[in-house]
Amino acid sequence: MSRVLVVDDEKAIVKGIKFSLEQDGMTVDCAYDGEEALKYAKENDYDIVLLDLMLPSIDGLEVCSRIREFSDMPIIMLTAKGEDMDKIMGLEYGADDYITKPFNILEVKARMKVIMRRNGHMRQDKDEEKKARILESKELKLDRDNRRLYICGNEVNLTAKEFDVLELLMMNPGKVYSRESLLNIVWGYEYPGDARTVDVHIRRLREKIEANPSEPGYVHTKWGAGYYYQA
Repeated sequence: MSRVLVVDDEKAIVKGIKFSLEQDGMTVDCAYDGEEALKYAKENDYDIVLLDLMLPSIDGLEVCSRIREFSDMPIIMLTAKGEDMDKIMGLEYGADDYITKPFNILEVKARMKVIMRRNGHMRQDKDEEKKARILESKELKLDRDNRRLYICGNEVNLTAKEFDVLELLMMNPGKVYSRESLLNIVWGYEYPGDARTVDVHIRRLREKIEANPSEPGYVHTKWGAGYYYQA
């Protein structure tokens, strides 16, 4: 169920919009001045805000600007002014769209649906991106942004290269990397060491993350080929 904030000092307009949106199953909160609008916006997470330009106490542009300081909730400006400059100003202050009064409520709802659908996809993409920054496998949790590893909720200290090796393997489960490939990817092609460096780091990594390093449950060896991750 979508939640909408309608902001306008003309109560007849607010009443009409509220009635029409509620017929579509939306939950509607109403504010009649800028201060009240900001209070509602800070206390609730709206799917969209319909915001009049000319408001008592604080005008719509200022309300829009202040909302943008703490939220990216979509905002459609409602304005009785048709000049291009007012429309441009509204968008520059952070509005997603504008509709000039008098308007057809069907057009308003159509614009709302487009913006809410787009914003829904954006939120989903952000959630998926955030989720991808955390790799979890059985007892292991790898925080890629903060470069931390947790096992059963307890942090395990890894060196920079141990973390890089584990991150690469966990991001590509089942893929076998030769020692030469790991050396080139993690240490770089210019690294003067040899493939034994990889073996040393794999051994130390296993000692930190495996219950029994001699029988690994995470980082496995493909004899004659290299290493791979499989929980």
